[in-house]
Amino acid sequence: MGMEIADKISDWIRERVEEAGAKGVVVGLSGGVDSSTAAVLAKRALGDGVLGLIIPCHSDPTDIEHARLVAAKFGIETEYVDLTPVFDRLLDALPQGSRLARGNLKPRLRMATLYYFANNLHYLVMGTGNKSEIKVGYTTKYGDSGVDLLPLGDLLKTQVRELARELGIPEEIIAKPPSAGLWEGQTDEGEMGITYEELDRVLLAIESGDTSKCNPEALELVRGMIAASEHKRKPIPICKIS
Repeated sequence: MGMEIADKISDWIRERVEEAGAKGVVVGLSGGVDSSTAAVLAKRALGDGVLGLIIPCHSDPTDIEHARLVAAKFGIETEYVDLTPVFDRLLDALPQGSRLARGNLKPRLRMATLYYFANNLHYLVMGTGNKSEIKVGYTTKYGDSGVDLLPLGDLLKTQVRELARELGIPEEIIAKPPSAGLWEGQTDEGEMGITYEELDRVLLAIESGDTSKCNPEALELVRGMIAASEHKRKPIPICKIS
C-alpha cells in the first residue's frame, strides 16, 4: 500500500469538497485506525479545512487519548463534545430496549452532532467506513454510514492498516482490537465472529470468483452477512405509482 494510494485518496477528497462548493470536512475521531487514517488523508488534502470531532459516549478513555494523539501529531483541529449525558437522558425517555437498540443510538447521536458542525461551517461530513465493513454491513444505518463521502470505502481493513503505517499513525492505534464502541467490551471481530484477516481473504476470494481455498464455515458466514445487509447498500425503496 504505497503513498500513491494516499495521494489518490487525498486528491479525491479535495475534488469532492470543491465540487460540492464546501469549505472542508468534519470527521469523527474515534481513536481507531480508520478514523485516524481518514483524518490524516483529509489533512493532506485540505490543510486547515479539517475538523476532527471527539464525541465520546460512555467511551474508553484510551480511545479519547488516541484521538487526541493523532490530532496533535498531524495538526488536526478538534472539538470535544461529550454525548454521554445526552445518551443517558434519551434512554431515560425511551422504553426498555435491547443491547443493540441502545448501542446503535450512539453512532446516530454522533451522526447528528457531525452534521450540526458541518452545517455550521459549510463542511461535508466525511465517513470512515472501509470496504470490509461496508461489504458485510457492519455499519449502523444513519449512524456511521450517514455521511457525505467515504474515502476508505474501497480499501479492505487490512489495507487501511497498511496505509496507516505508511502515514505514520501510531502503532498502538493500528494494533488495538477494532471496536465500534457500542457497549463495554465490544469488539468488531467478536461481534462478527471472524477476524478481519480472514474476512478480507474471503471477500477477495468472492470478488475473484474462486472460493475453493476458503474455509467453508467462514465462507458461509460471510455470504450470510452480505445477504442480510443488502438493504444497507441499496437505495431506499420507493413505491412507484406512475
